[in-house]
Order: sequence, then C-alpha cells, then structure tokens
Amino acid sequence: MDSSSTRRQATRQKLYEAAVTLIAEQGFSATTVDEIAERAGVAKGTVYYNFASKTVLFEELLRHGVGLLTASLRDAADGVRSRGGTSVEALDAMIRAGLVFIDAYPAFTQLYVAELWRTNRAWQSTLMVVRGEAVAVVESVLREGVERGELSGEIDVPLTAAALVGMVLVAALDWQSFQSERSIDDVHSALSLLLRGRVSGHAG
Repeated sequence: MDSSSTRRQATRQKLYEAAVTLIAEQGFSATTVDEIAERAGVAKGTVYYNFASKTVLFEELLRHGVGLLTASLRDAADGVRSRGGTSVEALDAMIRAGLVFIDAYPAFTQLYVAELWRTNRAWQSTLMVVRGEAVAVVESVLREGVERGELSGEIDVPLTAAALVGMVLVAALDWQSFQSERSIDDVHSALSLLLRGRVSGHAG
C-alpha cells in the first residue's frame, strides 16, 4: 500500500470514528457533515473527497464495522480449528471475540443494532448483506459441527446462528449499559453456559 492510500485509509478511519460517535450521540438526521469534519479534525471538503454524501459515509461505516466484526469471528473460529478444537469450542471462542469487539466499539454496536430494526433507510440493503456475512461465519461452524456429529442434526442452522449473534449483541449492550461493573470474563462465562445448554441445571 503506497503512502497516499495509507493516508487515505487513516483519514477514512478518523471520519468513521467521528461519525459513529456523533450519530450515536445525536442521531443520523441531526448530525451534519460540518460536525463530522470538525470532530475528525479535517476540512469539510475532505469528507466529500472520501465519501459522496453523509449517507454514503454511514453506509461505508456499517460495512467497515461489521467487516471488522466478521473478521474477528472468523479468526476466532479458525484459531480453534487449527488446534483441532470442537465446534462448540469454536462457537465459544466466537462469543468471546464478539464481546471483545463490542467492548472496543460500543458506539458502533449500538448504532448497528438500532439500524437493524429500521426498514426505511437508504443503507438497508447494505446492512442486510453485511449482517448476512457475519451470521454466515457462525452458520459455517454450526454446519461443520452437525457434519462431525458434535451437534444435533435437528438444529435449524440459520436461525440458531442468528440467535447466537443476537444473544451476544444484546447481552453485551445490556452488560455495558446496566452491568458495566462486570468483567468480560464474567459475561463470557454466563453466555458460555447458555451455549453449552447448562441453564437447566443438568450438566451435559
């Protein structure tokens, strides 16, 4: 990567961080390009040089953020696979990776979850594509587990994958908003018990 494209990436990163913070604070409509530029410490023209509009900036922000999440989930699963771990261990590692991501990017996570339930946005189709990419990583581990006989063949893979991703997102937001004194290990342990089907009190 040459120095100009490295510089452009750094500028885009600054704009993403400024936009996500402002939009989380005051909403998309209330946030102006001027404010994003000011928060990022760049000229207004720089925003338009990098993104055609505020809407395009937000769409790319969603793509970028969910891309980082997807990569961290994939890396977690691959790490377990490479050392011969089970599918349940891979899923557990992905839960932790999700919590680490959400802990690092809380404002982005809040925005992403809020936007998932809105249907009238210009970026809805992009959001569905990137959501699908994140969930597909979990689906692939579930399918592998079924094929290996480690998981029940009765599992509804798409719904279970979506439920696991949803569990981590909602539990992590609840952790940060209402139970922030708890450690990431504590939250991970609680979700790990859910994953392993131990909520009923029967060890399995």
